[in-house]
Amino acid sequence: MRARMWSSLNEWLWQDRFWLPPNNSWADLEDRDGLVYAHPQDLLAALPLALALVAMRFTFERLIGLPLSRWLGVQDQARRPVEPNATLEKHFLMEGWKPDKPRIAVLATQCGLTLRQTQRWFRRRRNQDRPCLTKKFCEASWRFLFYLCSFIGGLSVLYHESWLWRPAMCWDNYPNQPLKPALYCWYLLELSFYISLLITLPFDIRRKDFKEQVAHHLVTIILITFSYSANLLRIGSLVLLLHDSADYLLEACKMFNYTHRRRVCNSLFLIFSLVFFYTRLVLFPTQILYTTYYESIANSSPFFGYYFFNSLLVILQLLHVFWSCLILRMIHSFIKKGQMEKDIRSDVEESASSEGEEHPQLKNGAAQGPQAVPTDGLRSRAAGQLANGHMLVS
Repeated sequence: MRARMWSSLNEWLWQDRFWLPPNNSWADLEDRDGLVYAHPQDLLAALPLALALVAMRFTFERLIGLPLSRWLGVQDQARRPVEPNATLEKHFLMEGWKPDKPRIAVLATQCGLTLRQTQRWFRRRRNQDRPCLTKKFCEASWRFLFYLCSFIGGLSVLYHESWLWRPAMCWDNYPNQPLKPALYCWYLLELSFYISLLITLPFDIRRKDFKEQVAHHLVTIILITFSYSANLLRIGSLVLLLHDSADYLLEACKMFNYTHRRRVCNSLFLIFSLVFFYTRLVLFPTQILYTTYYESIANSSPFFGYYFFNSLLVILQLLHVFWSCLILRMIHSFIKKGQMEKDIRSDVEESASSEGEEHPQLKNGAAQGPQAVPTDGLRSRAAGQLANGHMLVS
């Protein structure tokens, strides 16, 4: 019974009308006369290759990325360990890592701590779980290496192809377009890489656009799989190359940011921004979306794959707009302050001031409130120095 149900589902899923234009069938794409066509089962090789990329990544980060970060002077910020506290730890793990002030007051009473001590415990506990700079550098260096190699490899594969310069030629004699071995290898590598990104998500740095990143990876995997299965390799290859053209610049910018080479980082970020805006907000909608929406059905009527493929591309474009807004915010900050701030997507280290902890107000060397600092002696002189422009360190 299960075999019969699986056979029926498989037969329904692979109907010609879902994947191919009208008056075309899978029989037309069978290998013959020395011509090889794309077959959906070819993509199964991406699964073991994705696992191999995961192993390569961890090996690269350990043997190359980590020593490189030390050689370039990447230093992790010293973190003070939190004092063991079962009540606060249980709340941190079960109820929330950033409680509001009323809840902090209740927890402080339960633990016999002051409000400031409880705030400080949660701040240090959050910082303890945040990734260190060396981990960020290793992750960025691996992605930089892959995106750069992928872009160069894709450019070498497509440079002599006519559809790279005229996207309308992606639809010449479609879907009867033979598969070239180099294009298959590059396509398979891209699919394997994005699958590996999903596999390593629990170990990667969690950024504020985590949900958008997951959506992007899923849409990309579906796009690659569908475009290969429906023999939409030409237009799919243009989408991949267009994205790779900016991604390696972003990862290089992150690497220089972690090494505190601000000038190089700022220059690379501006170059990346220009490339990103041109490829994602100009070329993608005017060349890719236009040709898939209009020119793809110039000689045929729309079918399910037409609507499905264009829907995925529109979702991808919406993500481009979202990230463009983040980039514009960073550029605005750069113009306003004269230097590039940290990636606004990152979960950065918290200080006492960022947490909003309350400090005793110092005036003329004496603290105001019930715990006043004596007006003479060593503590008085130290308080006077703090009041004259030195920051209070928790």
